[in-house]
Amino acid sequence: MEKNNSILQNESKVKNWIVFVSVLVPILVAVLLFMPQKVNVGAEWVYFLPHLNAVINSAASIALILGLIFVKRKMYNYHGATMSVAFVLGAIFLVSYVVYHGAAESTSFGGEGWIRPVYYFLLITHIVFAAVALFPILFAYYYGYTDQRVKHRKVVKFAYPIWLYVSVTGVIVYLMIAPYYTH
Repeated sequence: MEKNNSILQNESKVKNWIVFVSVLVPILVAVLLFMPQKVNVGAEWVYFLPHLNAVINSAASIALILGLIFVKRKMYNYHGATMSVAFVLGAIFLVSYVVYHGAAESTSFGGEGWIRPVYYFLLITHIVFAAVALFPILFAYYYGYTDQRVKHRKVVKFAYPIWLYVSVTGVIVYLMIAPYYTH
């Protein structure tokens, strides 16, 4: 609890960092996506990253679902562990996503007919929720980590469904666009 007390003493600084990171990350991702010139990493290995990202998102989705099961069963240590796994997987995903989109052109969806609007609906809602997800996720994680359960529960009502939706739709969007990757 000593570690939590020192964090709580600096809570306003932590909250400022959460807000800063929650604003900065989507801006940086948008800049990377729309850069006129991609970064040359000198290798083809970046084209493996979308496949890796789908595996990471799948594992994060499983961790999120297990986290919910554990908290419903009042198995708080397991809940914390699985949510930490989901959090770390999310961070790894973000780095991989940034590297890929900083180095490779985006792939266009080639589907036709009824599947096209379904794909774009999922993609657009995924992007919108992903852009705002970091803010409630970071606060939920912080409140959980510092054992502020009342605040944690209030934020999780928003953070969890957004996080799970972004994670699951990330996998679905990948599966829908995977046939159109050229590398």
